[in-house]
Amino acid sequence: MSSTLGVWFAPEGIASPDLVKSTRLMEELGYETFWLAETFGRDPFALAAYLGAHTRTMKLATGIANVFHRHPGAMKQAANTVAEQTGGRFILGLGISSPAIVQKVRKLDYSKPVTYLRSYLDDYAASRYFAVPPPEEVPIVLAALGPKMLKIARDRSAGALTYNMTPEHTAAARKVLGPDRVLAVEQKVILGASPDTARATAAGVLRFYQKAPGYRRAWNDLGYTDQDIDGASTRYVDGVVAWGDEAAIRARLDEHVAAGADHVCIQPLHPEAGIGAIDENALRAFAPSGERG
Repeated sequence: MSSTLGVWFAPEGIASPDLVKSTRLMEELGYETFWLAETFGRDPFALAAYLGAHTRTMKLATGIANVFHRHPGAMKQAANTVAEQTGGRFILGLGISSPAIVQKVRKLDYSKPVTYLRSYLDDYAASRYFAVPPPEEVPIVLAALGPKMLKIARDRSAGALTYNMTPEHTAAARKVLGPDRVLAVEQKVILGASPDTARATAAGVLRFYQKAPGYRRAWNDLGYTDQDIDGASTRYVDGVVAWGDEAAIRARLDEHVAAGADHVCIQPLHPEAGIGAIDENALRAFAPSGERG
């Protein structure tokens, strides 16, 4: 099975001109899509439009835009605007995020997130848009981990984006989605670090996500205990984050493809500069074009 490669990143610590340079490098190296996070930093639509103006072929995607943060009509306006400005190089990734962000920080109701999402998709579809349209309808993918969300992705969107998951989860997700929906998976990678450094870096990054019940449930379903998760056991860290030399990491990417992934977006964590820095050595090592830049 063939699959495309992309990059997922939350580039909040990188100045915009430097981010343009990194994005152009990704494009030169043949990565198909750059997935932009949304937490408490830059607006992902403004950033996608900015990067789109400085690239020619790379697709830009929200990974993901939080449905609680925007009215569905405003979400459609933003998505269609970026898609039209970039000649159709935009993918709208949507998701329900987590109570840690939506409820605790934003002070918004998170009592029925799945019900809210279903209604949101209805309202998005019905929302009006009167400007020059993009070349084609903006594809929507949904952040999904559990069966309920995967079924909504299957029935109501172009497919799913998974995050912090293993190839075993990819295989299970493919079964739920069926053969006709896109399955994009994020995979954190740490190239060339010692085992101690790689595991410490991985554990530090995963700590944020341990507060989100959706990730914890999905990890439990994969056989990781709460003790594994809270204690950052070797089995858990090594299962979720791919680290080592090129061959070891490439083998993990291939496992996702063999399990049914259509698209793998690597998150190249820098083993020395820490969270928020793109490891350009890793970008070059796994370049789809085969070029090292």
